[in-house]
Amino acid sequence: MAIEKKDIDWGSLAFAYTPTDFSYVCNWKDGAWEEGGLTPDHTLNLSECAGIFHYCQECFEGLKAYTTKEGDIVCFRPDMNAERMYDTAERLCMPPFPKDKFVEAVEMVVKANAAWVPPFGSGATLYIRPFMIATGNVIGVKPATEYQFRILVTPVGPYYKGGVQPVALMVSDYDRAAPHGTGNIKAGLNYAMSLYPSVQAHSQGFADNMFLDSQTRTYVEESGGANFLFVDKDGGLVVPQSFTDSILPSITRRSLVAVAKEMLGLNVVERPVRFDEIGEFTECGMCGTAAVISPVGKVVWKDGEVVYGMDHVGPVLAKLRATLTGIQSGEVEDKFNWVHKVM
Repeated sequence: MAIEKKDIDWGSLAFAYTPTDFSYVCNWKDGAWEEGGLTPDHTLNLSECAGIFHYCQECFEGLKAYTTKEGDIVCFRPDMNAERMYDTAERLCMPPFPKDKFVEAVEMVVKANAAWVPPFGSGATLYIRPFMIATGNVIGVKPATEYQFRILVTPVGPYYKGGVQPVALMVSDYDRAAPHGTGNIKAGLNYAMSLYPSVQAHSQGFADNMFLDSQTRTYVEESGGANFLFVDKDGGLVVPQSFTDSILPSITRRSLVAVAKEMLGLNVVERPVRFDEIGEFTECGMCGTAAVISPVGKVVWKDGEVVYGMDHVGPVLAKLRATLTGIQSGEVEDKFNWVHKVM
């Protein structure tokens, strides 16, 4: 059945919030999740004593809905987002949202907003933001007794308006996450920690920060909101890992690793990466839902810099990005069964 799309200049969309027709909402109270469903109301009415305001019990996810070349509306690996949000909620003493119910909720809200899913070839997508907050009153330092899970969706333009271009990074003097802390979960508190150094980086003309491990400050960890990838001189992929479990398990990163190994035949090594060896690599990129891969052209710190090339995207990361985005759009065969058809 043909869907009449909204009258939008899809090619001019920014990566920004636009309210759509429906959100999804489900509340947890008296030890159980209610049935949940759609709502046209995009506002929240909360007590001033709600736990989210005092002890920051909040977590979120990010994924997208696409229109494929064949005209289907699909999502990419929503089961992985469900699993990661489940793990995050457990770490924050929040009631985990059931994984099957998470996927069903994503399907429900995407179908209800099908007219907002940008057409194939527009470069735009429907961004999906599931999140959970503590809504119950709490004054003492303890978990709240009530929570709300919501999903908002919004059409967004491509992360890079003028095409994929290398960016410059600054090595931050600040730390993103403590050893054995919350760096491996997707909680708003981690991103709040990165805002001050992010604003500093932007004010100095850099796109983002490169954070080092906070225990020894000798290993590469993450940027403000993405994992790193490196390419060695032999064309192999090197993926930073953490001794202290403080790197977020990016779904995009894990997907790129599988594509590199099983489709492109690359040698892939996942290991801690020392900061003093980044100059030995030929390419560097940040990976995440928004841009898939953001190529890094330069990394700058107090005593020096490493330049990978600000005027071109490296061939290995370019091929890797094109292959994964091709799978998502239906232009490349999905050998992994990652693409989840919604309608």
